[in-house]
Amino acid sequence: MADTILVVNAGSSSIKFSSYAVDAGRTLRPILKGQMDGIGTQPRLRVRDAQGGALTDQKYPSDDVRDISAAMAAVGGWLRTHLGGELPLAVGHRVAHGGPDYAAPVKVDDSVLDALERLVPLAPLHQPYNIGPIRSIQTRFPATPQVACFDTAFHRGHADVADRYALPDALYKDGVRRYGFHGLSYEYIARALPQVAPQIALGRVVVAHLGSGASMCAMCAGRSVDSTMGFTALDGLPMGTRCGQLDPGVLLYLLSQKGWSAADVERLLYREAGLRGLSGISNDVRDLLASEAPAAQRALDYFVYRIRRELGSLAGALGGLDGLVLTAGIGENSPEIRARICVGAAWLGIRLDERANRSGGPRISAPDSRVSVWVIPTDEERMIAEHTLAVVAGAA
Repeated sequence: MADTILVVNAGSSSIKFSSYAVDAGRTLRPILKGQMDGIGTQPRLRVRDAQGGALTDQKYPSDDVRDISAAMAAVGGWLRTHLGGELPLAVGHRVAHGGPDYAAPVKVDDSVLDALERLVPLAPLHQPYNIGPIRSIQTRFPATPQVACFDTAFHRGHADVADRYALPDALYKDGVRRYGFHGLSYEYIARALPQVAPQIALGRVVVAHLGSGASMCAMCAGRSVDSTMGFTALDGLPMGTRCGQLDPGVLLYLLSQKGWSAADVERLLYREAGLRGLSGISNDVRDLLASEAPAAQRALDYFVYRIRRELGSLAGALGGLDGLVLTAGIGENSPEIRARICVGAAWLGIRLDERANRSGGPRISAPDSRVSVWVIPTDEERMIAEHTLAVVAGAA
């Protein structure tokens, strides 16, 4: 059997994973993609092959899959049975925050793990769960190489002026700076542009990664120039449950005048704000689009307004705009949100092709649109697999 690369993307209650065969010439071929969700409540493992055919749909008693470690054991057992019992060549992990020290994927050892643990306060919704499977695999299969691939790495080439806050230099040197996130997604789009939209690949492009987590990235010639996210994954656009841009004076008010604790504020900003907080209904755009409640409309209006506002800001950072790319769950699957963004950005020279938008593109702008607009599916798992293979091949 060919060597394989396993990709793991873990969250608080789910683990997404993919497997790739390493063929001759070290090319990657997708084998399967799966997800274990409902961890600790209603665990369910679903796996599909590269063509989308179902390989398994299995439910577990909640006591059998209580936590990420138990989920990794269940996923690993299924993979070993399905793939013939052989361990992967390496395992690649999505890690939200690389801090100031990690600007590229890195092979994981104890010192790397310790450094990533120290970054947990900067990404509390992601970092602990990204690290959990790494430790689990390290315990069970210590000889299997693991590679951490960072969502911050793609943005590490920003100009100094784009990465700083107006704070004393000592804080910048201590790591208080703008990092940006969703870098694996943006890196994939940058690589896809020469094939999908060669006319803008070397130009000034804004990519909008619109999902439960949402951000935007300004790219010039395929390199990140600026991003809407900063020190943490809270900044910029409103998200499913995260607030997006917020006057820090609000936090001072909650802490000093309302008597909130730091834990209260963290829960608000990460879990009770965003579309859920605005609507009081749901953090899912599909639910809000289907709702007739005024609060649902208000939440969507705010979401689109902030996207249009950040689009103008990033176009300013680029000194102009040649193309807009929409990706991730909402960007790829919601014609209505795409249309509202484009109509509101007509001042930039965007003209929507309504029929192309309804069909999903890839180009959804009219032929005479001065700024072209594209829908390009992202593939973060592919990027992780490529980085993981490169790291272990380089270490061989």
